[in-house]
Amino acid sequence: MSKPIILVAAAALIDADGRVLVAQRPKGKTMAGLWEFPGGKVHDAETPEQALVRELREELAIEVCAPCLYPLTFASHAYEDFHLLMPLYQCRNWEGTPAPQEGQEIRWVFPNRLRGLAMPPADAPLIAALCDLDKAR
Repeated sequence: MSKPIILVAAAALIDADGRVLVAQRPKGKTMAGLWEFPGGKVHDAETPEQALVRELREELAIEVCAPCLYPLTFASHAYEDFHLLMPLYQCRNWEGTPAPQEGQEIRWVFPNRLRGLAMPPADAPLIAALCDLDKAR
């Protein structure tokens, strides 16, 4: 039996020091307490970039323009009830200071320290691409 495919777009917001912003899933949500890259579901008739612009505004109160989102890698992960397809974009330019809007905690972390955080199964494999990007700096 095939599972529905859910398309979720995520962003690796990278600051001037090379740290990446992660958000902790709030209580009451599935996988509460795990750290993830900000983003969310792509709605019908919406591109992943449009979804990220919307989600980053809603979740972190920052403004990102779609051309500032650069595809980095993606995750394809089978959860019990669905299959997640998640492109991860890197972003180094935005307006405003990220501030949690949905009760989540946020943290800036160097890529090589991300492995020390409890993350959803789909997010964890994305760390390698961020570490490679950090080495290229």
